[in-house]
Amino acid sequence: MSLIDSFGRVHNNLRISVTDRCNLRCTYCMPEDVVFMDRAELLTFEEIAHFVRVAAPLGIDKVRLTGGEPLIRRDMPALVRMISAVKGIRDIGLTTNGILLADQAQALFDAGLRRINISLDTLDPARFRDIARRDGLDKVLDGIHAAKKAGFHPIKVNAVSIRGITEPEVVPLARFARQYGLEMRFIEYMPIGADHWERSKVYFAHEIMEQIEREIAPLVPVEDYDPRAPAMEFQYTDGGGRVGIIASVSRPFCLSCNRIRLTSDGKLRNCLFALNEVDVKRLLRGETNDAELADIIRRNVLDKWEGHEINTARFIKPQRTMHAIGG
Repeated sequence: MSLIDSFGRVHNNLRISVTDRCNLRCTYCMPEDVVFMDRAELLTFEEIAHFVRVAAPLGIDKVRLTGGEPLIRRDMPALVRMISAVKGIRDIGLTTNGILLADQAQALFDAGLRRINISLDTLDPARFRDIARRDGLDKVLDGIHAAKKAGFHPIKVNAVSIRGITEPEVVPLARFARQYGLEMRFIEYMPIGADHWERSKVYFAHEIMEQIEREIAPLVPVEDYDPRAPAMEFQYTDGGGRVGIIASVSRPFCLSCNRIRLTSDGKLRNCLFALNEVDVKRLLRGETNDAELADIIRRNVLDKWEGHEINTARFIKPQRTMHAIGG
């Protein structure tokens, strides 16, 4: 069985936010002063696993755990084990800012997690604090090294590219990734944070590539590129690894999107920029009705729009910011 929308897109990728809380305050993601949800509003691990058990027979086989910062939730390896046990789930990933990763990397790997994305916008401590509004660069680097030691592969490092702010970080980050066998991924600045979004601050994909090729080495598309993946993937011609670029603004990938999202408070969203969401917590808490839940998932996918329209005057910014939706 497949989850297919009205544009023929098949959905097999579920992103699950486990919390809206975070130990950083990145400017492009959330406000400095934020009121987090009451913990009682968050789905329990059992409720999350229940949702996955209903979604898997519909065609979901990939799950990514996000936040906020997911490692703030206690005993995340337990949730990984619960999801790993669901028949049909073949791939579990996690996106983290890395602050708490050093102490949890091995336990997460032992629980069945194999893919990990670590957010890192700069290698400069002062700029790290400017962007994240907190210190912590050393802890992120420790987390990356702990993930390598635990056996994670590939390890992807995500950096948001903002003109005039993180432009100088592109080359140092790319070299850092080459040095340690990581896959660097640059993400165009998107209108999903708390601050007013300025299109002029988008540092575009082609500019990132030109900078890397000019200062490091030429890039060519990888042969095993997945057209449904959000990142355009390239490899260095000198064999020095891979670079991914998520060009959400300059080259939207909406027409190949295969993702749905479950927020930490139990709302189902068929797009990061969706203006509507469906409450499924009532079906996971109290008297569950799996047939009704499966039908809601199917209808949510079927109702998915063509795309977010960031590049048109029709674009409307969602009320929720990234930390509350799930990265």
